[in-house]
Amino acid sequence: MRLVASDLDGTLLRPDGTVSARTARALADAEAAGVVVVFVTARPHRWLADLAPHVAGHGVAICANGASVVDVAGLRVLQEHGMDTHRVAAVAARLRAAWGDDAVHLAAESADGFASEHGFVTEHDVPPGSPSAARIEDVLPATTLKLLLRAPGRAQDADTFVADAQAVIGDLAHVTSSAAGALGEIAAPGVTKAATLAAWSAARGITPAQVWAVGDAPNDLPMLGWAGRAFAVANAHPAVRAAAHHALPSNAEDGVAVLLERAAAAARSRAAGEDDAR
Repeated sequence: MRLVASDLDGTLLRPDGTVSARTARALADAEAAGVVVVFVTARPHRWLADLAPHVAGHGVAICANGASVVDVAGLRVLQEHGMDTHRVAAVAARLRAAWGDDAVHLAAESADGFASEHGFVTEHDVPPGSPSAARIEDVLPATTLKLLLRAPGRAQDADTFVADAQAVIGDLAHVTSSAAGALGEIAAPGVTKAATLAAWSAARGITPAQVWAVGDAPNDLPMLGWAGRAFAVANAHPAVRAAAHHALPSNAEDGVAVLLERAAAAARSRAAGEDDAR
């Protein structure tokens, strides 16, 4: 094991969105033991400011469900795997044609920030000056990292909502969810947490067998399937618990800290064995 890949919300972060003292210690100890820890999250890069002190020496996180690789200290997007304006417009057109113009509400996350339709409702703070229009096509950035979908008249169960949206969109884009409720998170075809993590790891000579991954939501499933060992926190979605090789305590009980402590101990044991072999 050389790398631990961890989701953030619902996994590493406590229910109030903070890093516990135990998890902060475990992150620092894992880095000191030579374990690479990478945050792999649905969050846009602008939500990572408070997490900068906890990012390991490599200084990056994988954000927007794999659509970006981010320098956390500077909140700069280093790599983009997004959708151009034509693809986003085609996705929007399919959704409106199937569900009705008034039923579809969209927003876009990009390297430049957030843009939304007037009807898109979010519980998160919208950055001042974020553009808004009747249709997302009128305020699209050149590259959309993640297109967000709400449709209040549709099924509000997250799994059903995502499946219905994917059936409409087809091969134009990939739909997933990182939270309970009807919020679709739409990315370019083939863009997942797993795909970007795999490329990042391969560039550093790290194989899937050397990776432990942990998550809680359906958007974590590709990453868990790719990693050599998959872990689920106790509060995870049933499909995530079923896919994982190992169970951890919940995010409220510092489950990821438990994993990081194991990883650090394993790394130190391996290093001691290598020293003895010499």
